[in-house]
Amino acid sequence: MTGGSTRLQGRTRRLLGVVAVAMIGATAVGCGSGSGSSAESSGDGTVTLEFAQWWAPELPAGSFDKLMSEFTAQNPNIKVKLLSGPYASTKQQLVSGAASRTLPDVVGLDGAWVSDFAKQGAIADLSELMTAAKYDSSQLASQIQIKGKTYMIPVVNFVYPLFVNNDLLSKAGIKKPPSTRTEFLEAAKKITALGGNVKGWALPLDTAVPNGVQNDVMSWLWASGGSMLTKDGKPDLTGQGVKSTVDYVKSLNDAGVIAPGALTMKEQDKVEKFSTGQVGMMIDSLAHITLIKKNDPKLDFTVVPIPAEDGYTGKRGIPYASWGIGVAESSEHKAEAFKLVQFLMNKQANAQLSTLANGFPGNKTAEPDFSTSDPLFKTAFDIYKAGYPANEFVGLPKSEDLMRSFDEQLQLALTGKQSVDEALNKAQQAWAPVL
Repeated sequence: MTGGSTRLQGRTRRLLGVVAVAMIGATAVGCGSGSGSSAESSGDGTVTLEFAQWWAPELPAGSFDKLMSEFTAQNPNIKVKLLSGPYASTKQQLVSGAASRTLPDVVGLDGAWVSDFAKQGAIADLSELMTAAKYDSSQLASQIQIKGKTYMIPVVNFVYPLFVNNDLLSKAGIKKPPSTRTEFLEAAKKITALGGNVKGWALPLDTAVPNGVQNDVMSWLWASGGSMLTKDGKPDLTGQGVKSTVDYVKSLNDAGVIAPGALTMKEQDKVEKFSTGQVGMMIDSLAHITLIKKNDPKLDFTVVPIPAEDGYTGKRGIPYASWGIGVAESSEHKAEAFKLVQFLMNKQANAQLSTLANGFPGNKTAEPDFSTSDPLFKTAFDIYKAGYPANEFVGLPKSEDLMRSFDEQLQLALTGKQSVDEALNKAQQAWAPVL
């Protein structure tokens, strides 16, 4: 270890001390101490980057360290110090680090954090780093931008297709999964008509965790190529696209095909109802495939594209969540930090990481290895490739608050306490000061 490395050790010890207070028993995730970069340079020019993320604990043990070793082998003058912890702890530490501008050099990002971090000047403009590195961004599936500048690159995407219970469809006399909104409504009616406690669809709208607005409501809009925003990023909730979507969701509710308890239902409740055959269809993360099969190995289900408006022939957006990556504005070694970003986004490493994570690559030319995974992941990947990742809440300020205010108005519309137009007008008014 050089003098620089010794300082890093000291910084890391302090970091671990702080984190240990915040999360007993968790692996440390944290932010560089003091001002400026958290990276260190040794006397021989070697740079050590700190990389905070929640990814390593969610991957097979040691696999992310191995990937970092491959990076170091390709870039012997750059070492990586992984700061790994659970998602919630990582979020807590990075939010604190962003406020004090003491983020580690490279950070794993959730799209919901990006707007605030960029506004605080905590994360760097990746557009500049890409230009400086002469990086070909056309290979990226998506970039999270604010005012035309990229602040986050999605590394691995986790998509939300439509899950369909094949047995219930068959019992209801439905020969193929629905592809249009009309077909979905008809399928949901027939499944509900089976009786008992079976319903066609599950819609989780608990306002405490309002991501149902993103995953289970706006997904219908994006599947038909629509947008909830104007071209200049302002809310367009009273536009035809969102109105058509909410009218459709209300028609499902009015038809009695939604599982009871939707207004207080959480995502895990939705998955439970699907796993136990209480609903025939749901929009959900591929991450739950393994859980569902573990709960009931005999459940016969598949995944299909989210139905689109009748007559729509364009590409279908599919909601997603990401493991995103960014670089700290305070890093004194942004060029080296971007080399790590480039490595994770190259075709080979990105495919490898996506395979390990059971997700889909952020590099359009990469393809996961499905040889040992459940066949439904390959089915979903074909859906993903045929469409495009769509989540307009990613990168928006106060995205969870936006979902919640929309959710509150939607609930009043579904319960007949106001019209859809009234709900959308009020939601538009709530969003306007934020966007």
